Amino acid sequence: MARRRGVVAGLLVLGVVLSGCTDVAADEPAKSPSAGTTTSASSGTPSSPVATPSTTPSTPSVTPSTPASTPTTTPSATPTADPTATPTGKPTTPVTPAKVNYPLEVEKRLAAWGYPVGDVDGEVTARTKQALCAWRETNGLPISRERLTTADVRSVLLAKNRPAPTKPAGIYVNKTCQVLYQVVDNTYRRIVWVSTGAPGYDTPNRTGKVWRKWAGAHESSLYDDAYMYDSIYFLKDRPGIALHGSRSNTLIKTYPASHRCVRVMRPQIREIFKETKIGTTVSVYGEY
Repeated sequence: MARRRGVVAGLLVLGVVLSGCTDVAADEPAKSPSAGTTTSASSGTPSSPVATPSTTPSTPSVTPSTPASTPTTTPSATPTADPTATPTGKPTTPVTPAKVNYPLEVEKRLAAWGYPVGDVDGEVTARTKQALCAWRETNGLPISRERLTTADVRSVLLAKNRPAPTKPAGIYVNKTCQVLYQVVDNTYRRIVWVSTGAPGYDTPNRTGKVWRKWAGAHESSLYDDAYMYDSIYFLKDRPGIALHGSRSNTLIKTYPASHRCVRVMRPQIREIFKETKIGTTVSVYGEY
């Protein structure tokens, strides 16, 4: 019995010794003997190693870790959508300038300065052309009844005011334009439409002086039922040539249509008659 107990105790001691070696081996890695290292046979403890220079650099023991995760999407090189924001202060769509009606603007300006154009509607009629003809003359441009030109538009719209006359006081009849200018105190008092003598009854190009005034209506001495209103006689050709109004303003055409006299619109001839004195100069010139 005592022998069996001794065997058991011996086995327990051996187990403890083996367990202790295993723990040491786990804590300290085994070292292989190398040249220059001696081991004591009695103690099993290695003697101090002899340092031998190493000619090969050591390799790092730590390897860079691989990222735990890799992006699953690749950024797109092209924007997926157009920007929706609009720069501040800039329109989103181009602004088209409003189209200018130049004939209308020219008519407005001429009418405001006393050049009769008829209806201010942007339509360049024969009446508008009379006003343009007068504008050209009073601004020193070539006189004509031609259509509205770019030069006319510039001249009218860039002008600051109506020009002053270069002629002395008097009445001037331009047969090319079929207009009359009344010049008073170095200004154009009036610019009005007229109708001079028709072919075969041409009003002569001449300068005369007012020698007779006949207020109201009277019948022509040459033509039956032809009435003259507020007549201003300026040439003594028999039976005399005058400025006068007619029974109807429709007889004042845009072209020569009278029998030698100068027809004037009734409202205008009334005012001109009042303001014109005997001896006032009246000059007729130009060709239609």
